[in-house]
Amino acid sequence: MKDLKRDEILLLFDVDGTLTGPRMRIEPQMEDFLYETVLSKASVGVVSGSDLDKLFEQISGQRINQLDYVFPENGLVQIERGKETGRASLATHLGEEKIQDFVNFNLKLLSTIKLPVKRGTFIEYRSGMINISPIGRNCTREERNAFAEYDKEHGIRKGMIEVLKKEFHNVDLTYSIGGQISFDVFPKGWDKSYCLQHVARRNFKEIHFFGDKTDPGGNDHEIFADPRTIGHTVSSPDDTKRILKELLDV
Repeated sequence: MKDLKRDEILLLFDVDGTLTGPRMRIEPQMEDFLYETVLSKASVGVVSGSDLDKLFEQISGQRINQLDYVFPENGLVQIERGKETGRASLATHLGEEKIQDFVNFNLKLLSTIKLPVKRGTFIEYRSGMINISPIGRNCTREERNAFAEYDKEHGIRKGMIEVLKKEFHNVDLTYSIGGQISFDVFPKGWDKSYCLQHVARRNFKEIHFFGDKTDPGGNDHEIFADPRTIGHTVSSPDDTKRILKELLDV
């Protein structure tokens, strides 16, 4: 790979757990390494289930606009060099009636789940997906960490997904667990691999993807396993940095 030119190789990164801690801001050392070393060696993009505003909380807008590609919402919003070039619409694809049926059912389902704590913003509508959080996205960092451990033991998110798959078996929806407190719902094929169609015209010789949720059911799995990419499973930003140093020979 070290013999390839910058415009011949693309490195795509998940954000949470890969470039940053969960919902944390990128550490200065990682940020400097990414922008001063990696970006000079390869084309770079990020692909996240989060919307753009949440990405800006983790990587500053000025910094993120220096990247070749930014793909919020699994790439359903496409940004190249700081300029939006396209976006998909969940409302157009599914229709308002199906969306409301789905939201209403989830509100009822959430009301039956008892947790150690519940906060606010349980359902978040985004342009290309619906994000559902049993504890609520307004929880504190301590509550977020506690729910992640509780979920590992009790399988709250997995249980909700099984119920939703049965109830909406005739709707082309995919369910993907990412991060600590929520899961994403989107039409089949609208996972993170969706972004690959937007980089195809560049004819990269290699596309590498780095993510921490690469097992089946994780929100990095589809793009990690896609034949168009070389997938790397990481356990932390430090692990990402270690692999990058070996890959780029720096």
